[in-house]
Amino acid sequence: MNRLDDISLVTQVVVFQNTRAFDKLVKKYQSPIRRLLLHLTGGDSELSDDLAQETFLKAYTNLASFKNLADFSTWLYRIAYNVFYDYLRSRKETTSLDMHQIDVGRQVSQKDIGQQMDIYRAMNMLKEPERVCITLFFLEDQPIEKIVVITGYPAGTVKSHLSRAKDKMAAYLKQNGYDGNR
Repeated sequence: MNRLDDISLVTQVVVFQNTRAFDKLVKKYQSPIRRLLLHLTGGDSELSDDLAQETFLKAYTNLASFKNLADFSTWLYRIAYNVFYDYLRSRKETTSLDMHQIDVGRQVSQKDIGQQMDIYRAMNMLKEPERVCITLFFLEDQPIEKIVVITGYPAGTVKSHLSRAKDKMAAYLKQNGYDGNR
């Protein structure tokens, strides 16, 4: 599906209340949104599933506000980003994300759980804006221009967050036995 397919599906949902059209959008974007939220939550699959569900609920209820100024995927990433930050703000009184436990029990199918845990630990050391930018850029393959739209940060700020995040993660991983030759 390309951008025109997305616009066609959005139109079908908004004009004709065609829920099957929205189902197609969910199927197309469910994995990327869940993956983004999984990385932002430090590997907590249950939380990322809950946040993804909330993202799609918000997208559905606000679909008429989609103005086609950016790709539908960018609009959806922006909603997921806002849902994640709403979650963080609601949790601020009780715990910080830094204290959040990593859910590796559900990731046993991965080749190297230890390496994955180290990457999540390195990402958890980052400040939230750095984690969001590095996740969108490296893990979701979003260009800087789309990250600007999703986060609302200026391009220079996105580039700074990426640079600092790469440096911090490289230092952490080097300190923990990854020498860059793996």
